[in-house]
Amino acid sequence: MSTLNETYTLSNDVVIPKLGLGTWFIDDDKAAEAVRAAVGIGYRNIDTAQAYGNERGVGEGVRTSGVPREELFVSTKLAAEIKDYDAAVAAIDGSLEKLGLDYIDLMLIHAPQPWEDFRGGDYAEGNLAAWKALEEAHRAGRLRAIGVSNFLESDLENILEHGTVAPHVNQILVHAGNTPSDLISSCASKGILVEAYSPIAHGEILGNEHVAAIAEKYGVSVPQLCIRYTLQLGTVSLPKTANPEHMRSNAEVDFIISDEDMNTLRDLDEKDYGEHAAFPVYSGK
Repeated sequence: MSTLNETYTLSNDVVIPKLGLGTWFIDDDKAAEAVRAAVGIGYRNIDTAQAYGNERGVGEGVRTSGVPREELFVSTKLAAEIKDYDAAVAAIDGSLEKLGLDYIDLMLIHAPQPWEDFRGGDYAEGNLAAWKALEEAHRAGRLRAIGVSNFLESDLENILEHGTVAPHVNQILVHAGNTPSDLISSCASKGILVEAYSPIAHGEILGNEHVAAIAEKYGVSVPQLCIRYTLQLGTVSLPKTANPEHMRSNAEVDFIISDEDMNTLRDLDEKDYGEHAAFPVYSGK
């Protein structure tokens, strides 16, 4: 069975493919082609965000993929700066319109703080206001599932304590060299599925000789090892690429990493993100 056919089931019984296509840094005018290529290879999980600026292209790719809409799982994210109810309602409408879809399978709050204050101030009330808008769209059937991204345990507790729907998903930075094991375990205990973005650490991990040695042992590439690692952690893996060859290779992960090697990868501390260290999610804040 191909990994592309494997799924998890969210706490509200919505089924989500384990492996998806991340579209960060794919330009809007290239996104439709990338999505069509991915769907042609067998991907059924496509992840975008308002902040990526490519929802229009991703939606076009979904609509013109030749696969029935109900067979595809499409995620997007509410811009991190939106921390009030009215703006969130408008932004949800905006995503549906840009994507050109009648419903979205999963919509997330992109971060608990605006990017310019990432891991900074207290936006608990703003997150609850945005969450209320997501809850209402979820009840109306416009969003099949709702969740958060980059949320720490305290951020999650705010939603769990004051919201009426528990987040179905928390999408966070997870890769060999950066494994937030406590957060992953905490989410699992609350029935929140973790999605791992940047499972290949934006390629910076490719130069790690320890990871390369483990990959060689299994006869796979470093990206394949890294994607398999996040899957074995029990997360959805969302490698980003617009290259069909990479999409194909990223899906060829039907091997098992031993417990010993999983522990080695889990204990690895590799957070040198090169040029990407400027981004809030990689800044170490």
